[in-house]
Amino acid sequence: MELENIVANTVYLKAREGGSDSNKGKSKKWRKILQFPHISQCLDIKTKIDVGYEYVVDQQPIGKLLFRQFCERTRPEYHKYNSFLDAADRYEVEVDENRVALAAEVFGRFLKTDDHTSVTDVVTDRVIEDTSSLLEVGSKDIFAECVKCVKSFLAGTPFAEFERSMYFHRYLQWKW
Repeated sequence: MELENIVANTVYLKAREGGSDSNKGKSKKWRKILQFPHISQCLDIKTKIDVGYEYVVDQQPIGKLLFRQFCERTRPEYHKYNSFLDAADRYEVEVDENRVALAAEVFGRFLKTDDHTSVTDVVTDRVIEDTSSLLEVGSKDIFAECVKCVKSFLAGTPFAEFERSMYFHRYLQWKW
């Protein structure tokens, strides 16, 4: 029993010591394996993979995160569209009892007003009217047409700007 304690204490002390340099607890091997290649090495991968909005943003979690960061940090005027998509997603998974109230809240915040959070500039009046008439129903796909309009807009100029940004280059590094 005493020998086990001595061995355990020795291992513990060795682990706490690490090395004498600044790389305590860091494995150079893993750091090298997990390192991203330089961006210039990754640019040609763009021609080899699907780089459409639907694939990069809708199907790839890292692409979605980087696109949202791009919108939030470099183009704040696009962030409201991602906020609407988040609210529509939250509505779809809401329990039935709360769905009608949440639908009214989402509609009032994003589709009824003309302030800075409104997405009425990319959603047609007909779609807004159709959505308004479905508010009391509480079905899961009330905002489906609005979501299509917003995603169609985001797939245009905002996504083209994203493709020219360092956020997209970071995405290409992930896909390397």
